[in-house]
Amino acid sequence: MRRTLKRNLDRIAELLVTLKPDIVALQEIDQHSWWAGRFDQLDYLKSATGFEHAAFGLNNRRGGMFPLNYGNAILSRHPIRFIENVAFGRKRWGEKGFLFAEIELGKNCVPLFNMHLHYRSRSERLRQAQWVASYLEAQKRARGDTWSVSPVLCGDLNNPARTGDATASLFRYFATHGHYTLFPQRARTFPSPLPRRTLDFIFLPPGCDEVFCLVVKSLLSDHLPVLVECSLS
Repeated sequence: MRRTLKRNLDRIAELLVTLKPDIVALQEIDQHSWWAGRFDQLDYLKSATGFEHAAFGLNNRRGGMFPLNYGNAILSRHPIRFIENVAFGRKRWGEKGFLFAEIELGKNCVPLFNMHLHYRSRSERLRQAQWVASYLEAQKRARGDTWSVSPVLCGDLNNPARTGDATASLFRYFATHGHYTLFPQRARTFPSPLPRRTLDFIFLPPGCDEVFCLVVKSLLSDHLPVLVECSLS
C-alpha cells in the first residue's frame, strides 16, 4: 500500500513541478494513518516538490494500533506567518474543517482559507459556512489591519454554486467584503476523469487582477485540481 501511495504522490509532485504554483491547497491528506501507509504525505510532497513552507491542519486525530490522522494542508513557496486549524466537530472519522493561514508574498500579507465541507448534508454545509463567516469576522477584528487583500477562500465545498447551498451562501457573505469572483466559472471538477459537477472552488477577492483559471485534466484523484493565476494590484 505504501509503495502504491508513494507512486501516486510522485505523480502529484511531478504535476506540481510542471505547473509551478506558488501556493497549493490540499484536502484529504494523511499523516501516519494506517489506511494510507503510515507516513506523512505532506512531508513527502514537500520534499518531492521543493516547497519551502508547509502547514498541516488535522481534522481527524486518532491514535492506537490503527491511527487515523488527516485533514487539509498548504504548500507554499512563501513564508507562512500564521496558521490556525478549525475542525467542525470532534468525530474520529470523517470530520471536516478549514485551515486558515496568512502568507507573506513580498510586502503583501494574503489571508487564505483552505476548507473541506460535509459531502452529504446540506444543513451541515450551511452550518459550516456560517462558522467560516463568524471566524473571519473575529480574525478581521484581531488581524485584519495587516492584510493586503481580503481573504482568498478555496477547497472542496462538496456542492455546486447553485442558490440554497453553502457555496452560494459563502459567496454572498464574501461579497460583503468587496467584488469577489468565483472560479472555475464553467469547467467541472468531479468526478475524475469525466466530471459532471463543479464542487471545488476558489474565491478571489478584489485586488486580484489578470486572472487565468484552468481545471487540470489528470487521473491523480477523484477530483480534478483547479489552477488559478492572478496578480495583486
